[in-house]
Amino acid sequence: MRPAVWSAFVLVVVACDRGHPREAPTATSPPVVAPATGITGSSPTMAEPAATGCTLAPIALRRPAAPHRLVAVGDLHGDLAAMRAVLRAAGAIDDHDHWAGGDLVVVQTGDVLDRGDGERQILDLSARLETEAKAAGGAWIPLIGNHELMNSVGDFRYVTAAGMRAFDGAPPPAAPTPPGLPEAMRSRFAALGPGGSYAKQLAAHAAVTIVGDTVLSHAGVLPAWAGRLDDVNATARCWLDGQRGEPPTSLAAQDSPVRTRAYGGDTVDCAQLHAALDALHATRMVVAHTVQHGGITSACDGALWRIDVGMTQMIGGPIEALELTAGVAPKVLHGTR
Repeated sequence: MRPAVWSAFVLVVVACDRGHPREAPTATSPPVVAPATGITGSSPTMAEPAATGCTLAPIALRRPAAPHRLVAVGDLHGDLAAMRAVLRAAGAIDDHDHWAGGDLVVVQTGDVLDRGDGERQILDLSARLETEAKAAGGAWIPLIGNHELMNSVGDFRYVTAAGMRAFDGAPPPAAPTPPGLPEAMRSRFAALGPGGSYAKQLAAHAAVTIVGDTVLSHAGVLPAWAGRLDDVNATARCWLDGQRGEPPTSLAAQDSPVRTRAYGGDTVDCAQLHAALDALHATRMVVAHTVQHGGITSACDGALWRIDVGMTQMIGGPIEALELTAGVAPKVLHGTR
């Protein structure tokens, strides 16, 4: 990506992303930005360009069979203790952090990066759980959130001081270093920039998945995006893997499945939600991204569930996950640190 375009794109993300409501960035350093070059960002209705030439094998949008038991986990934001606590509450891991869920399917809806010091440990544990769950007949399915993509373009506004050094020792970056990147940030970009070792790990996952009759994504799918989710997944993955020259449109578009706030507030357009669900042949949507300060909430007669409860230590929300068992009403699981 050309340096001027990169700088302008990061400026767009900085201008658009407001983080969690009532929450300020935690980083002591400013975001990596340069003077604007006239680019004002992607239109909310801009079609996602195809990931032409990308060699990654596609991930099917819909899982072939509905699991007996599905658990959805929201934002972890660098809090390893919260991850352990919520997965134990779900019966997914044992006291030694190994998979104990059998055929359980757990979907973590993105945003494991930023705001906490345990990001690298979370990514390492996530990689191991993916292997162990598959071997046991279950699945650990992490999704891509907006903070994973923000870090991939060098937007480090929400990184803690310890997090800035957490990826020291990572191999040299596969992508050009953004202009003006301070030396202290280079190891993080080496790991999380396009083609970096941990970015490639993230590239193995989708941004949106459909499990049984449930659509899961970080922020939610609006009707305008329902017909292009394969491209949303492909372009995010290929960018993270270092095989695409421009960041995905879904990172800058404020109504995208990793950025929209349409489903997180007190008022939800249920007709809009049902239009998206009908287009996707689903009956329920699970989203995170916007903190529900009283715990997990639902709307639209149970067709929408919001699972970002701010469970990280910095926000101080409860340890909660959503259990979806075939033939049983959705259930909120509670854990303790």
